[in-house]
Formats: sequence, C-alpha cells, structure tokens
Amino acid sequence: MSGVQHGNRQKHESGNPIQRKLIEHFHAQAVALLERAAPTSLLDLGCGEGFTLDAFVRAGVKCDMTGIDLSRDALSYARERLPDEVSLECANATTLANDGRTFDVVVMLEVLEHIENPSQMFDVLEQLTNKHLLLSVPWEPFFCGLNLLRGKNIARLGNDPEHVNHWTRMGFRRWVSTRFDILAAPVVFPWTMVLATRRDVPG
Repeated sequence: MSGVQHGNRQKHESGNPIQRKLIEHFHAQAVALLERAAPTSLLDLGCGEGFTLDAFVRAGVKCDMTGIDLSRDALSYARERLPDEVSLECANATTLANDGRTFDVVVMLEVLEHIENPSQMFDVLEQLTNKHLLLSVPWEPFFCGLNLLRGKNIARLGNDPEHVNHWTRMGFRRWVSTRFDILAAPVVFPWTMVLATRRDVPG
C-alpha cells in the first residue's frame, strides 16, 4: 500500500491551488455531514496519514475520534500532526468488528475504490456503526477525466493504478442503498460523498 499512501500525501499536500480548493471543499462537506450526524464517537477507517481527522479537529468537531490503518508509516505521520486525544491504531476493520467495538459514525473516505470486493465491507460496516456511515469514492468518469487533463496516468486513461473499483455518482448511491439508507449526498466534485444510516435505526 506504499504507493497509495504516497499518492495520498501528494494529493493533500499539493501546491496546486485548484486541487487545494477541491480538497478544502471535500473536507468542509464531510464536516457538515458529521455535524448533521452529531456523533459522540467516530471511527476513520483507513485514516492513512490523518488528513481527514486533522480537518475534523481543525473544524472543531467535538467527539471521541479513532483512526485505524494498516500502514504503520502512515500512522506515524498522522501522529505528528494530530492531538493526543485522537486515538490511532494499526488495526484491521474486521478485527475491530469481531471484538464488538462500535462507533456512532464510521468514516470511510477514498478507501472503497481500493478494495477488490467492496461489498464484503457491508457486514463489517454494519457491525461497527451504531447509526451512521460517511462514505466517499471518486466520481467517475470525471475523476479519470481530470487526471487526463493534468497529464496523469495517461496510459491508463486517467485511472489511478491502485483504483480497482469505479462508480458513477448514481451507481455509488445505488450500491450503498442496497444495504443502508442514504440521508444526504451533497455535490462534492470530483468525488461522490454520502451520509447513510443503518436501516434498523431511525435517521
């Protein structure tokens, strides 16, 4: 996963003003959806270097925050920027679910496109969340198109080599809706973001 982590840092630490504005908007929309969910605890599943958790902290989100990732290097980088109150663990989501740990909201941003069989996560996510999910993936075909416009991954028609799944905005909403109820899906170009809830819990 080293290539994924390297690309993640490049994306969030880019000096390109347009890219920075897009990421700022992405984080602002995620914060707004978290405020709607009003969690007392959250899990950032696949937190990487902690850029999203850092955005939540800086925006004043008040709840217990836990981030997990399989990369110790990424977590070490995250630890440098995040306050001690944010818990960081090198852990697997399935292990957490099997241990019976739950959170008011599970955040999984820009992770599902990397998983060979993303539907396998449905059971795990349902076990981990008491109520809400905050999910995002690249909005295709626009994400690949923007990569092509800036000369990235030309031989792969703009597709990042570590992306093994591709969803349109409607396709992703339809896929999530097979197991969860979508409460909100703001426009966060060039990503698709949704706030969803378990079907057995009122929204």
